[in-house]
Amino acid sequence: MKKRKFVFGITIFVMISIFLFSCQKQDKSSLSKKVEDLLAQMTLEEKIGQMTQVAIQVVSKTQGAVDQIHELDQAKLEEAIIKYHVGSILSVWDIGHSVDYWQEVITRIQDVATKKTRLGIPIIYGIDAIHGVNYTKGSTIFPQSIAMAATWNPELVRKEGEITACEMRDSGIPWNFNPVLGLGRQPLWPRLFETYGEDVYLASLMGAKYVKGLQGNDISNPEKVAACAKHYVGYSFPLSGKDRSPAWIPDRMLRELFLPPFKSAIDAGAATVMVNSSEVNGIPVHSSYYLLTEVLRNELGFEGFVVSDWADINQLHLREKVAPTQKEAVRLAVMAGIDMSMVPMDFSFYNILLELVNEGLVPIWRIDEAVSRILKVKFELGLFKNPYPNKKLKKKFACDEFKKVNLQAAREAITLLKNDDELLPLSKDKKIFVTGPAANSLSVLNSGWTITWQGDREDLYPKNKKTILQAVENKAGAKNVTYLPGVTFDREINIDAAVKTARNSDVAIVCIGERPYCETLGNIDDLTMTQPQLKLAKAIEETGVPVVLVLVEGRPRIINGIVDDADAILMAYLPGMEGGSAVADVLFGDFNPCGKLPITYPGYTNSLMCYDYKNSEISKINDYDAQFPFGYGLSYTKFEYSDLKLDKAEINESDELNVQVTVKNTGEITGKEVVQLYLSDLFASVTPSVKRLKRFSKILLEPGETKTVEFTLFKDDLSFIGRDNKPFVEPGEFEITIADLKEKFELR
Repeated sequence: MKKRKFVFGITIFVMISIFLFSCQKQDKSSLSKKVEDLLAQMTLEEKIGQMTQVAIQVVSKTQGAVDQIHELDQAKLEEAIIKYHVGSILSVWDIGHSVDYWQEVITRIQDVATKKTRLGIPIIYGIDAIHGVNYTKGSTIFPQSIAMAATWNPELVRKEGEITACEMRDSGIPWNFNPVLGLGRQPLWPRLFETYGEDVYLASLMGAKYVKGLQGNDISNPEKVAACAKHYVGYSFPLSGKDRSPAWIPDRMLRELFLPPFKSAIDAGAATVMVNSSEVNGIPVHSSYYLLTEVLRNELGFEGFVVSDWADINQLHLREKVAPTQKEAVRLAVMAGIDMSMVPMDFSFYNILLELVNEGLVPIWRIDEAVSRILKVKFELGLFKNPYPNKKLKKKFACDEFKKVNLQAAREAITLLKNDDELLPLSKDKKIFVTGPAANSLSVLNSGWTITWQGDREDLYPKNKKTILQAVENKAGAKNVTYLPGVTFDREINIDAAVKTARNSDVAIVCIGERPYCETLGNIDDLTMTQPQLKLAKAIEETGVPVVLVLVEGRPRIINGIVDDADAILMAYLPGMEGGSAVADVLFGDFNPCGKLPITYPGYTNSLMCYDYKNSEISKINDYDAQFPFGYGLSYTKFEYSDLKLDKAEINESDELNVQVTVKNTGEITGKEVVQLYLSDLFASVTPSVKRLKRFSKILLEPGETKTVEFTLFKDDLSFIGRDNKPFVEPGEFEITIADLKEKFELR
């Protein structure tokens, strides 16, 4: 009887699977037919229009100053959509706006596209919603991605994507130019804070979860939006550290480190990809058929559409100098694999591409291919059924539930780097001195991509969110807290007065870091923390008063001169709108810190080694002399690791390897711990890294509680890119490290 039930169950399961697979095939077939039928009706001009994207400035009346009320220009809007048939509009003019504003703007745009054009093809509107819908006022603004990575909590990243998508759709915007999937392995780079850190496994996992949050399993869901994996590929590793400057990445290294996060996002369903603004190995990526077609399409299996970055097709002529004319730049980009052009301030791309096709220099099959991909995403998003804002979502916008998730993300990101003599958590009855340029600013907690592009307009930030100072006052009482700024980011103000005030306090909280910045305007020549801030911190430390350093920064600025004399150090990263409250929660013990560094925090400006360095980089003279290593972070409790066990001492390629370890909370308070599994290939035909992160798990333990954590490794976890630039699994000896425990196994 049991056997009959089992067989029946299997039969039902198989039938359901066949049915679902059949439905999926039918859906794909139906979608393909819709695209083919629409494409067959389109003129060449309409097709090229779909490949053309312009900024909202092109269809606006006002000049875009932050003090102006923005207005669309109906005549310009109709010219763009009816005459030039543009398929996409992007961006925001200088400043974020209300939900009602966005709903009105998107409605007017879609009215023209769907009601006044021959075929009624909707516009796909795109925006940089980098850490929440940062251009919609009052939205849920999360910690920047580097801080989200510091949570080591993929579920929080997925929730961020879900909330961002919901609030975008309420605003009427269906396309998010995010996530950034470059690895943050060049700490000078000003866009480091937009990445998920230096490790390929962590960044791949977080990026895929964010894509899933944005898109779900059905991108046509009216609460979902299209993701845009960017900036493909190598953009985050410029040799000079300056934004939009050349990268030199051998093909093997590219495949080992920089392609996997994009592959992970593609496997998660990422609908679109945006291209690296600069070059890799002397070839601008916007002109690279190898990277955009042979690798992205043929190897990684990407099926969506590729959009250029801001004006970068023109830059093939103007900046990179690989095209003698703008016309040749357009031809190079389109034939390399660019499907949609973000040459945002005019219709030059449209006019030039039309000319190229008519002259036979760009074949019509390439136009049809690109337009098919664009139409496919528009159909998948459900824009043909309803391209308008989902006003039903307004009741969810910035709701208490979203705020709680945001606060939890900011709390879990905060990383405790030092805590001598258990200075933290602080008692709320202490006399507290707060100082430093990061102490009383919301813009510093958020930085770029917040309300404005640079995120630096403090006067535009919401009044109901707390700075670090305000949150500390809220915890300890304003009468117990004294504040002096001491310095700005680049000049002294009242250091002597700050020192005098510190001497009359029980503890000093020194908040230092970086002023708001974004992209190229964040370029720096020296990774060292600015001298006025170092001078302030040193002067306060010399008073003998206990000092807590709070680092509010998008990249790890060098602080070696003030580390030893600081009693406690908190890394806050760029923690978002709830960041002030989160920092105060950690300072006073209302939340036990559990963040871990997703980057190596360097100790010196010219020692920028990542954690997965090679054996040859270490000697009696050289060392991985990080100020704080990748994966590091303290807690207010203690965790003890024991009993690391592997279920096999020898495996073959088809085997799974099961690993378990026991973790105990030996302290007196509840805490979360990130259990990190590293794998070392002890000998390989390509020089191996000393170790690579392969798994992690964040667990909650009560005081005295013990948990056994289990991991499973597969063949792919043991592979590396071989000498022929292909994935390779090589027999040999491997070692697993969890905390200070190690066990070896052999692959035969």
